[in-house]
Amino acid sequence: MTRKIFIAATGQNSGKTTTSVSLLHLARKKYERVGFIKPIGPKPAMLRGATLDKDAILIAQVFGLQKDLRIMSPVVVYPDTTRKVIDGEIAVAELRERILHAYAELEQRCDFIVIEGSGHPGVGSVLKLSNARIARMLDAPVLMVTGGGVGNVVDTVSMNLALFEKEGAEVRALLANKLIPEKRQSILDYLRRALADEPFSVIGGFDYQPVLANPTLRRVSRLLELPLNGNRRDMGRIIHNVQIGAASTQRVTELLKASSLLIVTSSRDELLVTLANLYQMPEYRSLIVGLVIPGVIPISTITQRILEQSNIPYLRTHSHTTAELHRILTEDVSKITAEDTEKLDLIRSLAERSLDFETLDALFAPRHPVT
Repeated sequence: MTRKIFIAATGQNSGKTTTSVSLLHLARKKYERVGFIKPIGPKPAMLRGATLDKDAILIAQVFGLQKDLRIMSPVVVYPDTTRKVIDGEIAVAELRERILHAYAELEQRCDFIVIEGSGHPGVGSVLKLSNARIARMLDAPVLMVTGGGVGNVVDTVSMNLALFEKEGAEVRALLANKLIPEKRQSILDYLRRALADEPFSVIGGFDYQPVLANPTLRRVSRLLELPLNGNRRDMGRIIHNVQIGAASTQRVTELLKASSLLIVTSSRDELLVTLANLYQMPEYRSLIVGLVIPGVIPISTITQRILEQSNIPYLRTHSHTTAELHRILTEDVSKITAEDTEKLDLIRSLAERSLDFETLDALFAPRHPVT
């Protein structure tokens, strides 16, 4: 029988997609045919003229599953979908049938399937298709992904379990994610004891990896809706730090941190020229990812020439202040795309080190009903 795991989460940004990528990567080492489905897709995107969920597109591109894309994203939710369902313009039964038909077709093709939910367990309730209801509808045991604390995690899990129990969906494991490395064993011990009366296992996920939430130059370019100038080959480079170039030129260069994106106003000619020159030196290339240059004052002609000759990546904006840029960039939680090869390689490596796939695989083995 086909192995299937429904990936749920206690909230947004818990690591559902990262978990899906990890499980599919590990499953491929054991199973010949692996598959993925996002029953309710709240993030529409276009690919080859078709509208599909972003996460389904990501998985298809990463794992070469483009041939299955049609059934990997059976229901895509648009901004007006909720109103149309309530107004009776879209039948809930039709959405339900789309999901069931797509999953049945996928199950015929695969030995191992990851079913990824959307948001927290209640998402989709307005469509009468919450995560918990879909898990039961597909008879899929649930892996609940949560954060790495103790009190808040137990409280949130307990609240979310009520919906799964109401729908009759079976939660078989809790994956505690984003654990602080030095507290990993202690947190897992407390969680296991606090949840000892629950009928599921508590498993350790990834240690906290801020790099996975950090943006790339490509992400910043899209976020700010600005073209990237200079070295476009580094568009996938991960930004570990965002620094404001407000101090003296010497002080800014002394304070450079690894993989920094620097916000430098257009009037700081000396600093812009210095950073452009440093970018060309191998010992500084690892420190400087690129520049964001705000300001209404035009960049001087000679500074502009030096920026272009250095090939340093930079984005120029006239409509953002330094403070606005810093807030936007530091508050953004970057979602993984198929182009983020550096992040994807890290996820595969972390999965092989951190996740006990054999234990998970055994936990989610099909169970025969008791007679």
